[in-house]
Amino acid sequence: MGKLSVIIYITVALLIILLISHSPNKSSHQNNNRRHRRLKLRSNFTGTVTEHRVSFDPLVADIERKQEDKLWEQSHYLNNHHQQQQQQHHESGSELDAHAAPGMESQPEWEDFIEAEDYLNDEHKFNITHRLVLLFPRIDNDPADGYVTEHELTEWNLEQSQKDVLHRSKREMELHDKNHDGLVSFAEYQPPTWVRDSDNNSFGYDMGWWKEEHFNASDADGDGFLNITEFNDFQHPADSKKPRLLQWLCKEEVRERDTDKDGKVNFKEFFHGLFDLVRNYDEEFHNASHENNDSLESPARSFFAELDKDGDGYLSDVELLPIIGKLHPSERYYAKQQADYIISQADTDKDGRLSLTEMIDNPYVFYSAIFNEDEDEDFEYHDEFR
Repeated sequence: MGKLSVIIYITVALLIILLISHSPNKSSHQNNNRRHRRLKLRSNFTGTVTEHRVSFDPLVADIERKQEDKLWEQSHYLNNHHQQQQQQHHESGSELDAHAAPGMESQPEWEDFIEAEDYLNDEHKFNITHRLVLLFPRIDNDPADGYVTEHELTEWNLEQSQKDVLHRSKREMELHDKNHDGLVSFAEYQPPTWVRDSDNNSFGYDMGWWKEEHFNASDADGDGFLNITEFNDFQHPADSKKPRLLQWLCKEEVRERDTDKDGKVNFKEFFHGLFDLVRNYDEEFHNASHENNDSLESPARSFFAELDKDGDGYLSDVELLPIIGKLHPSERYYAKQQADYIISQADTDKDGRLSLTEMIDNPYVFYSAIFNEDEDEDFEYHDEFR
């Protein structure tokens, strides 16, 4: 059955490609538009924050990861070089000139980005239609029925996202694994520079994210070290299924929201913060996002009462556990968002699923694009997931 499905995919795809290539009007229209549509590589490298944008195509994702690695290596080298200079000047008693020798700084190799984008926009090297034909049967597998559903697309997006997340965790782990044994102890671990340089009383070491409790909650086997799986959970606790780590997340929420420092969250603390996050996540409350506080207080109190299992008028860390996934959305949440968006844009016949034809007819929903100023203003362009 699997071989038959592949044969059907290939046959249909070849017919579609032939029809497109031999249709003068359509081909001319597409080529005219394509002059102004250039695929653009996006970079998730920010130094501190990982954005939830995932490349649909693994080949594109691999190019982006390699270029992101270059930027990371350059940034890491400059930080180390600056810290060594500071240490040397501190030991010698002299002051460091922040503007000294700017020519010594390594610059990003922007020509690499240009070459990669030229590769993506050369149809002889990277043909979008051919890529969609190749990827379609890999996505349509549960079941392989000739249609991509929201579930299948979500699973595909999640798989690509998890590869990105694990890649960054491995890269980050190399930075902290001082003795290169494949494990990180708490003594080896150091918070990011932006944490170390911040005010300890506001946004620095006071943050539980960088304390030993977080480290220990991530240490699943309790050996005092984090392997790559545990370190990945440590970096991305919202994606973990480990009860200890999720419990730690709940304790962090109580600590951060507990303005009167009584160790619990009262309704006021819940309403002004946590309920907003739940509303943004939940469609049940999201429709009321523009309503005023008075109209939102009633549903908020009802929801608070549902969570307050012991009825004491407060929420403990245990009582926050049912909504921790809404307070800290996982990669699956963003993968589903992206899948829903893609289907809403490419599902021409509105049957809630995508055929190969629909995907080929809407290629730029799957591949990020930018347009120059000469682009037709009537053309609708969405960049939510660039």
